Amino acid sequence: MACVAHHLLLCATPTRPQCGDPAVGAASWERLKSLVRSLGLEEPSRPAGIVLRSKVDCLRVCRDGPVLLIWPEGVTYGRVTPERIERIIREHVIGGAPVEEWILSRTPLSCHEPAGTPVAIPAQNGLLDANHPV
Repeated sequence: MACVAHHLLLCATPTRPQCGDPAVGAASWERLKSLVRSLGLEEPSRPAGIVLRSKVDCLRVCRDGPVLLIWPEGVTYGRVTPERIERIIREHVIGGAPVEEWILSRTPLSCHEPAGTPVAIPAQNGLLDANHPV
């Protein structure tokens, strides 16, 4: 089983849109799906691990939407358009360098890690183990 490198959660088309235009969110979601597929990021054979993607109803940010949350770094991007999606995928997800000017917040994966500290979670027997040191 492949390990998970990133999980992208996009608040794109919320039931009660309060933070952004649902049409922009829907277009951003379509672009996200397309890029993840075309760049081979969901291929189980990808050496760096697969990239999961989920469309969510609400990430409880409620401003500057559409909003994209990237785990395991816990980086939340705001005003995510189809154009911004491509740069975020190429620079952050593939290149490892978050796009600083679009970041709304950073939320550590672990309550024991200071904000901004990268947290690595290796796959062990197909399961993620947050307590296993790298």
